[in-house]
Amino acid sequence: MTPKNGRTPGDTLYYSAPMTLYDRYEFRAANAADFDLLRSWRSRSHVLEWWDALERDEFEAFDDTRVAKWIVKLEGRPFAFIQDYTVHGWDDHHFFHLPKGSRGIDQFIGEPDMIGKGHGSTFIAQHVRRLFDKGAPVVATDPHPDNARAIAACEKAGFSRAGPPQESPWGLILPMTVNR
Repeated sequence: MTPKNGRTPGDTLYYSAPMTLYDRYEFRAANAADFDLLRSWRSRSHVLEWWDALERDEFEAFDDTRVAKWIVKLEGRPFAFIQDYTVHGWDDHHFFHLPKGSRGIDQFIGEPDMIGKGHGSTFIAQHVRRLFDKGAPVVATDPHPDNARAIAACEKAGFSRAGPPQESPWGLILPMTVNR
């Protein structure tokens, strides 16, 4: 019997779900025209619980080459945000110890009607696969330890807990990783 997440014991993340599920989502580079959309999403209660409101200076940092920011779309509809970054871009980063080329990710679903339908774990897994295809040996994420929904989505996408909760320059986090 195959579990609901499409994986069988011993499968790797790359093969954790049918390819048709992976290819459902489009990732478009976020740009200045997305400010109002992102500000709207970041002002919603389900996002504000884990993310601060979007400030103009944070948005203007989009030219930071350490971070790639993406709008996630399903059937042409933008509904989520994901960013990936080099974990070696900050000397004090809690994932600095990971192998060269490793990436970190952060994400949220902005549209409330898209929550609880399996989109989070699936678009995360699709993006992780893209990062592995580009050569990342490890992908890491760091949800707040109380964010059960994000932790469950990451686990369904193949991540494992990589240590106990810890303080970081960005707040309390639960380190999670997945290897290529």
